Amino acid sequence: MTTPQIKHLNKDTEMFLENTKKSGSIEVICGSMFSGKTEELIRRLKRAQFAKQKIATFKPTIDKRYSELDVVSHDSHTISCTPIKTPARMLQVEPDVEVVGIDEAQFFDESLIEVCQTLANRGVRVIVAGLDTDYLGKPFGPIPGLLAIAEDVQKVHAICVRCGSLANHSHRLSASRKLVVLGEKDTYEPLCRDCYQKALQEDKEA
Repeated sequence: MTTPQIKHLNKDTEMFLENTKKSGSIEVICGSMFSGKTEELIRRLKRAQFAKQKIATFKPTIDKRYSELDVVSHDSHTISCTPIKTPARMLQVEPDVEVVGIDEAQFFDESLIEVCQTLANRGVRVIVAGLDTDYLGKPFGPIPGLLAIAEDVQKVHAICVRCGSLANHSHRLSASRKLVVLGEKDTYEPLCRDCYQKALQEDKEA
């Protein structure tokens, strides 16, 4: 027979678990091109699915490199998503969504920061992947603001194609000076700090 005290303890434990489930958070996965950001995002989202959590995944409509309706890593791992123009669309997720994934977050405007805060305050686990710096080495879009408010940050690295060190810069191979230029290995190369500085000097002299 369950005593009143044990009943009370069980109820408290149950309430604690419910509150834990409703505790939202923001996680940021950032790094250079070819560092595995999207692959890590997909891995976390699929683990959530395996745990039978309801997920919703978004990416900016501008990203059509591999697929319009999927998030696709450079290693061809995929997960279905909803392409959107503005971050506010994410606030329309169904109430039972527990995890929201966002890929290529650097292409959204600064309103993404407030949207992520709102979702997390609702109890949603928000996982964001994006470039932390642009091709000039400057902080990119809303990513710096998200880094400041995130509960968890993981900076991933590529391998420098020139010297083999850890790479954290995305060097643009094309002559375009537009901030947003979608591309792959024919457009960008991952470089370490030293090789990146040398590459910038080479660009100036070319």
